[in-house]
Amino acid sequence: MTDVPMAATFIVVIGSASLLTVTARRLHPNDYLPSLDRWALSDRVLGTFWTWLLLGGTIFTAYTFTAVPGLVYGNGAPAFFALPYTVIVCPLAFILLPRMWTMAQKHGYVTAADFVRGQYRSAPLALVVALTGILATMPYLALQLLGIRAVLSAAGMPSRGIVSDIAMVVIFAGLAVATYRYGLRAPTVISLFKCVVIFASTLAICWLVLTRLGGTGTVFDAAATRLATSTGNTALLLTADQQPAFATLAAGSALALLMYPHVVTAAFAASGPSTLRRATVALPLWTAVLALFGLLGIAALAADVHTPPNGAETAVPMLIVRLMPGALAGVILGALTIGALVPAAVMSIAAATSFVRNVYVEYFDPTATPKRQVRIAKTVSLTAKAGATAFVFGLRDQDAINLQLLGGVWILQIFPAVAIGLYTRRLHPRALITGWAVGMVLGTVLVVHTGFSPLVPLGLPGRSLAFYAGLAAMLLNLTVAVVGTAVLNLIGKGPGARGD
Repeated sequence: MTDVPMAATFIVVIGSASLLTVTARRLHPNDYLPSLDRWALSDRVLGTFWTWLLLGGTIFTAYTFTAVPGLVYGNGAPAFFALPYTVIVCPLAFILLPRMWTMAQKHGYVTAADFVRGQYRSAPLALVVALTGILATMPYLALQLLGIRAVLSAAGMPSRGIVSDIAMVVIFAGLAVATYRYGLRAPTVISLFKCVVIFASTLAICWLVLTRLGGTGTVFDAAATRLATSTGNTALLLTADQQPAFATLAAGSALALLMYPHVVTAAFAASGPSTLRRATVALPLWTAVLALFGLLGIAALAADVHTPPNGAETAVPMLIVRLMPGALAGVILGALTIGALVPAAVMSIAAATSFVRNVYVEYFDPTATPKRQVRIAKTVSLTAKAGATAFVFGLRDQDAINLQLLGGVWILQIFPAVAIGLYTRRLHPRALITGWAVGMVLGTVLVVHTGFSPLVPLGLPGRSLAFYAGLAAMLLNLTVAVVGTAVLNLIGKGPGARGD
């Protein structure tokens, strides 16, 4: 960073967050022996406020706060699908997560795959769910580092090179150590810091942008002109042809989000189903902040911000640096960086827990003591962070983005087994595995065939419409599972073993 006041306040914000992790050991301390419940789920004792902070801090990632306005900057209105998607998540979470928490508490489940294992009495189906979750989580974890890189790049640091690589490692290292020691408690306490700085920063920058650029009317007019001039796209409002894509992206993304292991981990840490319901009712407050960040993408267009090629996610950080005094810009860029640390920590914990519970214990060491399970989970958590860091350093940013896009399609394919399993066990495990395989193959082929676009064209007479590939694959997945169950019942194979 070339601006000294900006660098100073940035370091203060990051340093403050790192120091805050020391207090994690004081969050609901107890004298129990080490266990995954204690390390990965904070003993399932988080109250409404802490659960709301953790869920919001986990769902609304740093990359979300840079990528959504970046998409608005490059594509206009279609990028706002993220807002209804996060709104749709709230009633779904209100319905599904408390029910899953109740069953998890009753049977001692720690992961979604544990739940599937108990419901269907099928170790292969549980393995499928666990591996899909881990596979989808790793590129999502890498994207948090890309969010940090976008912030550092906007602040004047080269996006590639030894200096930026060291800066990212140092920023990540403090939380990695805290997570290793304190588990979910570390990102939980930092989520409070993230909430305060993100909410305050959003209000400050929106007020300044509107003041400097002449109000909302001027901003929208200037942005529409710039978008039309630079891309030929005037879609600050949705057209009729864009509506199916917008709706299916929002619906499919909402269904997928609740299947990610890090969201399930944050939910299982709550103290009870009522706690979860109260927390999910308040989640739209985070959506409101995301909406304001989306509008900053329009402001970046109006302010004539020019991002690097394939670097639209830097639009808002560059806008911040341009319009704000150096010291205040450093605070806000630090806040965006903190936004990456909470979800990254929870993702690594969730991936490690899934591996230990549903791969290591199930297939390699069934007699592993709770203490050994925690030790393995800690090691895998560090390995996941190191792997994500190496991935970002070694491959192009677009590779991580493409894999995360595929991850969203993949994670949606476990929805039938997990969500429908909350209400019925009639679907046969073999049929669910077959449906999952069909959905994974179809979703991957559709995304790759369209050049890593989440949307696939629908061939309707006289009209060209687009549909979210992940949702199309999941619908076929569910169809195969239902039909497969009927066929297996018909030939006398039965509906599968029942859980308790």
